[in-house]
Amino acid sequence: MDALTTTAASGMRARMESLDMLANNLANASATGFKADRESYSTYASALAVGTDDPSTIAQSPVVDRNWTDFSQGAIVPTGNPLDLALDGPGFFVAQSSSGPTYSRGGDFHIAQNGALSTREGDPVQGIDGKPIQLEPTQPVEVSATGEIRQNGTLVGQLKVVKFTAPQSLSKQGNNSFQLSVSDLQPVPSTARVNQGNVEAANVQPAETAVRLVSVMRQFEMLQKAMSLGNQMNQQAIQNVAKAGG
Repeated sequence: MDALTTTAASGMRARMESLDMLANNLANASATGFKADRESYSTYASALAVGTDDPSTIAQSPVVDRNWTDFSQGAIVPTGNPLDLALDGPGFFVAQSSSGPTYSRGGDFHIAQNGALSTREGDPVQGIDGKPIQLEPTQPVEVSATGEIRQNGTLVGQLKVVKFTAPQSLSKQGNNSFQLSVSDLQPVPSTARVNQGNVEAANVQPAETAVRLVSVMRQFEMLQKAMSLGNQMNQQAIQNVAKAGG
């Protein structure tokens, strides 16, 4: 395979990965606490790609080096719902799922049938003592800036809010939750301010993402044409060689 076709094919694959990522970001632009994914590009050189050991003819092929999560804060949006909570500052709410602790900025909580403050997925939200926070569904809920929860003036619990020195070690679980992918990395307490009656919007910019999506699609089409041109050139070269040999 020649260098033009190899480079075009590699570029198409990288653009396909980018398209999937951008489409997912756009689809979750309205998801509470969603953190956008980004990509880093690189190149690799492979003598096998062009079938030669000559450095002057080795193709440099573009690839998506890695995907990473943008943990920048989204806009805080008022909802008026006392069970909606938003964090202002670095930090995560902690919930207990069947596969272990999960960390999220999505604070659109509700009270489960058993009285536990729960995430949208139904996982109980942890208090500062590591236990689920139990609430009385018929009583009003007041949440302070430090995460203390009161009902009828009585302290019933305090939200566990943590942060990480290396948040990129978190891996996504679902739309807006994360789990630790490094076992020896432990969370530390966060001083993020808790805002009751608000949620944090996704940090996705729909207009910018849509523009990037169109741009990447056009790049893909250009690379597709380049690959088609390379195939035509190869076919013509083979035909010319056949004619010369005849």
